[in-house]
Amino acid sequence: MNSFHRILALIIKEFSTILKDPKSRFVIIGPPLIQFFLFGYAATYDLKNVPYAVFDESRSTLSRQLLTKVESSGIFRLTDYLGNQEQMTGSINSEKARLAIHIGSGFEKNIRSARPVQVQVIADGRNPNVALIALGYFNTIIEQFNRELVLQGIVRQNSPAIRLVERSWFNSNLRSRWFIVSSLGGIISMVVVMILTSLSVAREREFGTFDQLLVAPFSPGEILLGKSVPPIVFGLFNALLFAVGAVYWFSIPFRGTISALVTILLCFIVTIVGVGLLVSSLSTTMQQGLLGSFLFIMPAVTLSGFATPVENMPLWLQRADMLNPARYIIAALRNIFLEGADLSMIWPFLWPLMIIAAVTLPLAALLFRYRSG
Repeated sequence: MNSFHRILALIIKEFSTILKDPKSRFVIIGPPLIQFFLFGYAATYDLKNVPYAVFDESRSTLSRQLLTKVESSGIFRLTDYLGNQEQMTGSINSEKARLAIHIGSGFEKNIRSARPVQVQVIADGRNPNVALIALGYFNTIIEQFNRELVLQGIVRQNSPAIRLVERSWFNSNLRSRWFIVSSLGGIISMVVVMILTSLSVAREREFGTFDQLLVAPFSPGEILLGKSVPPIVFGLFNALLFAVGAVYWFSIPFRGTISALVTILLCFIVTIVGVGLLVSSLSTTMQQGLLGSFLFIMPAVTLSGFATPVENMPLWLQRADMLNPARYIIAALRNIFLEGADLSMIWPFLWPLMIIAAVTLPLAALLFRYRSG
């Protein structure tokens, strides 16, 4: 019984300590609440606002009826009317559209003549999950349209139905492994680099060697630079190792250039080093550094487009996600591996990372200098 009372007293004391400490109260309430709403909005596999482009050679009443059904479904969002096949290629390559729909010139004439009719849909196979679900929805719309044609008396029950011809670019068999493994190196290197850098300064403070570091003949900038290089080397090594493993072990196609791969990975890792050093400069213990790194990693991965499309998120969250470096590395790696992107094609992903690095690295140096003063 005495043992029970001692344990009970210790439990009460621990509860009291946690609830009296403002930081502990925040850890209990703040991060779980933020992550609950963040993941609730972002982590959805339901498709909404899937961008698509249309090349309608028929421009007939029935083709407009079909496209009206597509637009009114609430799943698809029209981004462009196209004038030729080359523009279909461009809309998919530039990621302006996830689907490109081609309706032939004889669409209505063939339907009314009870001849076979085809509607071609080209899907962006870089994200096979989205492509498969979107094609499934589109197939359902075609089936509904076929039934409506019978009910309207335009075609007979046994007449040939409209047939969907599907093609997927960059990943013809829509293999989900290509989608996941091609960008896995970026995610894993981010975790490694973030943990290494977030602990670097906090470790010195916790072990009591921080003051020794300050009295050594190093400037704060030199100290941070010295702590930045090892994580950059380890992160780049890991990312390149996983890229080689993706190609030679998992047989993922590598269609881009090595220079583009190394450049985007190096820029991304330097950016993550800036974020990690920022967390480490604010942390007094290794526990705080680890907590800070995981508070960054979990939302960064969830909002990156690694598992669920960025387009599925609410508009305000998509805009906030522009500050997420993981978003750019995921898109860039998939473009390099599956599309064959070179340096010029990954520039839209490079310059946001450069801006984030240009903000986080000087800010980390400023905080380090302030807290070491």
